[in-house]
Amino acid sequence: MLVEGKPTRTIWLGDNGHTVEIIDQTRLPHEYIIVGLENLDDAARAIFDMLVRGAPLIGATAAYGMALAMREDATDAGLDNAYRVLYATRPTAVNLRWALDDLKAILSPLRADERQAAAYRRAVEIADEDVEICSSLGEHGRAIIEKIWTDKGKPERINILTHCNAGWLATVDWGTALAPIYKAHDAGIPVHVWVDETRPRNQGASLTCWELGQHGVPHTLIVDNVGGHLMQHGQVDMVITGTDRTTAAGDVCNKIGTYLKALAAADNNVPFYVGLPGPTIDWTIKDGVRDVPIEERDPGEVTRLPGLTDDGRIETVTISPKGSPAANYAFDVTPARLVTGLITERGVAEASEKGLAKLYPERA
Repeated sequence: MLVEGKPTRTIWLGDNGHTVEIIDQTRLPHEYIIVGLENLDDAARAIFDMLVRGAPLIGATAAYGMALAMREDATDAGLDNAYRVLYATRPTAVNLRWALDDLKAILSPLRADERQAAAYRRAVEIADEDVEICSSLGEHGRAIIEKIWTDKGKPERINILTHCNAGWLATVDWGTALAPIYKAHDAGIPVHVWVDETRPRNQGASLTCWELGQHGVPHTLIVDNVGGHLMQHGQVDMVITGTDRTTAAGDVCNKIGTYLKALAAADNNVPFYVGLPGPTIDWTIKDGVRDVPIEERDPGEVTRLPGLTDDGRIETVTISPKGSPAANYAFDVTPARLVTGLITERGVAEASEKGLAKLYPERA
């Protein structure tokens, strides 16, 4: 996707062949900063502190983190330690575990002196595979958008609501929920995106708006509680969100607030789609509400907000009374019954065990 007109990814291997470079997403939208990851601790901090975020990008970063770890200690003990350190950073995103399991399975049989090169090679492959997956997902989603637009008589614009950030900043490129939107925009379909601010970290306001603007996609920022009102008044043609983990039965775990959007969509007969790459499916569980671990983060993300002052300074302010406690649940689970369809790189699946098994028979 584009940054200042230049095709850009979220993560890549530096010119020296070992440093891993990323966009520090905590500095967006006011600063565009590239950070170099040199070792295991750098990679773990980047994931935990959300310099990188989004399930696919977390997985790619974890893979590169394993490669960085093998530069420091390629023994069996070093491999086991790298797995433990990286797995502890963001337990909800299933891509993290998937990437770590993948790397460990490849590296374990190798001699210590072979592991570094093999780890870097596989990390690059995982990043490239993610780009291909998201591009294919986008094409399947574009067809849905085009059909809705055509069925409505090709109006001047088709309004799509999204929650959190599931664009290219959440992946290596293209995105999940936003990939169909980018594909539709590039194909000349007049899309307009309602962007939920997505408290508490405002990833819709800071990240989705930024990347849509960079690519020239029309959009409007709204506070989180506006979506239901817009649906009641016919101003939302469809909803597309991403997911950090989808169960084998089609339950969707995504940024907190997604469940409420799905309820409003169901009440107003608005199609509710979820964009997800295959590695985001957790085939080991079926009941998302009961079995998906929900990350609880620092309450300071709720009580404090960063922003740009009128005189150009970036400041963080406290918005709640001193001493008031805050809870910070990062995700919620949308039951499969509320999901119109799951848009994957292999096609669109019914949100059910049967629907996913049809697209992924080798996993089911």
